[in-house]
Formats: sequence, C-alpha cells, structure tokens
Amino acid sequence: MKIKSKVLIIAGSDSSGGAGIQADIKTVTALGSYAMTAITAVTSQNTKGVKEIISIPVRNLKTQISMVLDDIKPDAVKIGMLHNSSIIKCVYKILRKYKKKYIVLDPVMIAKGGSRLVNTNSIIHLKKLLLPLCYLVTPNIPEAEVLTGYSISNRKDMIKAAKKIISMGAKNVLLKGGHLNNKMIFDILVSEKRVKVFPKRKIKTKNTHGTGCTLSSALATCLSQQISLYKSCKISLKYVDQAIVKAPGFGKGFGPLNHLVSINSRNTNA
Repeated sequence: MKIKSKVLIIAGSDSSGGAGIQADIKTVTALGSYAMTAITAVTSQNTKGVKEIISIPVRNLKTQISMVLDDIKPDAVKIGMLHNSSIIKCVYKILRKYKKKYIVLDPVMIAKGGSRLVNTNSIIHLKKLLLPLCYLVTPNIPEAEVLTGYSISNRKDMIKAAKKIISMGAKNVLLKGGHLNNKMIFDILVSEKRVKVFPKRKIKTKNTHGTGCTLSSALATCLSQQISLYKSCKISLKYVDQAIVKAPGFGKGFGPLNHLVSINSRNTNA
C-alpha cells in the first residue's frame, strides 16, 4: 500500500494502548498515512482508570516537534492531551511559527473512567492560544461545557456551544453527542456558514476507551489526504463505529477499540 500522507500527533502516551499516542498511530496507519509523534505526557493507566501522569519536559517536547516539522513536514497535525499550561504554550509557539493549515484539536480533559487529565489553568490557555490555530476542534459534550460554560442537554444546545467555540477562533467544530442520554447519537459539524448533523444509533457497549483520540486522528488523516471536511467526518465516524463494533473485549473496564478495521475512504459517499 502506498502511503497517502503524513500526520504529526502531539499527545500523551497510554500504557494500555487503547487511547493517546498508541491509538493515534494505529488509526493513522490503518487509514493509509504515515504517523509521527511528539509525546506530551506519559500516563500509567488501564481500562479501569489512570494511576499516574508524568509531563514531558517542555524543552524535550519542543525538540520533538521541531525535529519533525523541520524534516518530514506533516500534511496535518493532530493535538491530543496537553497536561499543563507550559506544554500548551510550547505547542502554540511552534505551530504558530510553522503555520500548518490542518490542525485538529481533541481537547482531552477527562479520561473515560472519569480521571481529570488537565488542570484549570490549562483550559484557559487552551482557549486563548490554541483554538485560533485550529482548523477543526472535536470536543465531546462535557468538554464543550467546560470550554463554553454552557449546559448542554439537546441538539440546540450543542449547536449553540459549537458556535461559541468558533467565536473563540476555531474554524470548525465537530461536537460529539454520545453523552446525551438518547437512543440516537447526533454528532454535529458546525462552521461559520453551515451546520451538518450526523445521526446514528447508539451502540450498547463498554468498549469505548480511546474513541475521541481515534476520531480526531482519523479526521486529521483524512484531511491530510485532501479529503473534504464533510467527507472526512463521514469516513472518520464510520471508522470509529466499526472499530467499536469489532472491539476485542480486552480489560475489565472501558475496553479498547479494534483499530485494525478497514474502510475504503474513497468509496464513502460524499
């Protein structure tokens, strides 16, 4: 298989392999692109929760990112967990300098088991510095509530929150609706000029560890391959759904996905 594009992933490591850098690399590779990484933190975790988080020194993170950007030159950048304000400022300064068009931010704040992954000051700097650099932001409902200060209980609230995030500088927002207590899930893509809704039936499973990481990496991969935003969303959401359905069932908590599922992205209807 010919490699279609290159994606730089800036995120934390998940020792269990279900989320973070590990899930990102699997996703990018499964969708036909070349994955590069800059690790922001090392977590000790499994399907039941997070036990420890160690941030990577800022100097080392800066070197990781710069070495990639100066040489292999990614077609898109995916940003995941940024554990503290110093790391956020570091990522901002470097990406502002290199001016990449396709930057996808998954504003990781809370692990699937409920563990907090960022501190309060980090959220302030993320909103102020990173959102204006992003082509696409992919919060779930709890993350969108933190970013906007809004309470979200329906689709109307979701659209309002997404528009608020755009007012903070993001070009597009894909707000994930899985946390609403409905039989149907409505993921909503919002930009300045349009709103697109992606409805689907909720899958009853506990194997959802790393879904946000996987989705944002899939989106970055599709965009890096010059696929339109709308079609990138369709492909990526379909990939995640299939990876959930075919999950291996590992662990005693929230199990990982099956990143080995494959879809023909070019044959997904626009």
